[in-house]
Amino acid sequence: MDDRITPVTMPKWGLSMKTGRITDWLAAPGDEVAEGDGLAEIDTDKIAGTLEAPAGGVLRAIVAEAGGDAPVGCAVALLAPGDVPQEEIDAAVAEARELLARGQPAEPDGTGPATGAVDVAGRSLAYATEGDGPETVVLVHGFGGDKDSWLFVRTPLAARHTVYALDLPGHGDSAKDVGDGGLDVLADALTGFLDVLGLDRVHLVGHSLGGAVAGAVAGQVPGRVRSLTLVAPAGYGPELDSGYLRGFAGARTRRELKPHLAKLFADGDRVTRQLVDDLLRYKRLDGVAEALAALVPTIEALDLARPPLDVPLRVVWGGADRVIPASNRRSLEGRAREVRVVEGAGHMVHMEAPGEVTQLIERAVTG
Repeated sequence: MDDRITPVTMPKWGLSMKTGRITDWLAAPGDEVAEGDGLAEIDTDKIAGTLEAPAGGVLRAIVAEAGGDAPVGCAVALLAPGDVPQEEIDAAVAEARELLARGQPAEPDGTGPATGAVDVAGRSLAYATEGDGPETVVLVHGFGGDKDSWLFVRTPLAARHTVYALDLPGHGDSAKDVGDGGLDVLADALTGFLDVLGLDRVHLVGHSLGGAVAGAVAGQVPGRVRSLTLVAPAGYGPELDSGYLRGFAGARTRRELKPHLAKLFADGDRVTRQLVDDLLRYKRLDGVAEALAALVPTIEALDLARPPLDVPLRVVWGGADRVIPASNRRSLEGRAREVRVVEGAGHMVHMEAPGEVTQLIERAVTG
């Protein structure tokens, strides 16, 4: 196959994902696309998202039609410059469709992110890691989230860097003990995580509450943080939907929880039944209700008006954020190297516009 032909493959969003379904193609053969442009809408048994172009070029062919399933790693489309001969494209399509029909290439066992846990001050902290690049990026999720909230940016970043995504105390697979729920408990946990794994100079990325945690660590130990990227961070600016925090923490049923989750996205269709069910299972674990309740007043009282000035800072917000509105960015303008607002994205901007967030993080890493 001509090495200028780039396969667009079914991504792996989560450790358990084996296949994905293309629900709609957003681009058509012949369209010129840039790296990060949305090509198709993908649905899995857990989450829906946008498949983005891995490189720039012309969408020369669609291999898997809308409505069909494809295994992780299978080519579903082909990108190539316009001067690649059509016979080369046709041959590549035929090969890709044969593999797709056979359910290949099946993902080899042991590929994808590795998971583990470390003990930090008596608390078990779970994490996922992938990539082996020279720079290390550490992703810190928000209130009620976990390491998998970074699925859409973690793997693209891992193509060039070593990436860690951890579960903060009280979240995911980590210990549910959050002490008094203070920001220092979470910041100490993150610093301890870096210590145990021997991560000396890292690029910190934090979303929402995780942004406050990452910012606190950057302020405490700026020499260990090469860059700081804040994604809709809590604590920087006065506007916050406390009703969301209390509603999410207190919800006990699907009917109670779903309206609060809808606030996270500009596109409410991303709140799938599976997402609601997964969060309900998490919220029913021993210690979770107490952990979330302890964290709510901490988030409501956060006031981190001045980010650390010794660390290069970049900020991104969703223009349709209803939880921590993008107007809060004013407190960071003039202090950050870049403040970006992504229109048409909500609080989970890294899930609704992962390409733009990934590109911002890449600029932070490369300086």
